Amino acid sequence: MSKGYKANRERLEEISGFGKAVGKRAGFKCEWCESRNDLRVWDYKPDLPPCMETLALLCQRCRDWADGCKAESNELRSIRNALWSDVPAIAEGAAMVLAQCKEPWVREAIEESFIEDSLKSKL
Repeated sequence: MSKGYKANRERLEEISGFGKAVGKRAGFKCEWCESRNDLRVWDYKPDLPPCMETLALLCQRCRDWADGCKAESNELRSIRNALWSDVPAIAEGAAMVLAQCKEPWVREAIEESFIEDSLKSKL
């Protein structure tokens, strides 16, 4: 077994250990759009050790967006409320997805949110 495979497997096991706690925090719905379909824990900061602040419970559609798939601006309205979360994986992750959309309402929503100014400057 290669070191990379073993390290990845250990990381996935560590993340799965947070599954119940993240699910409870989320009310067992997507923390971005509130869907209840195909929920899984998403790792916002894969280069850091997993913790409650770096993990979010997302549906397949939101995970696809987080992984770089494009969305229509109207579709993205469903994740706008996630910007006001105090959990970085939820708020900052949603902001990064929203920032790909150039609609004026997106910029306004990000500017009005509680996202740290250092992140806003990157968006």
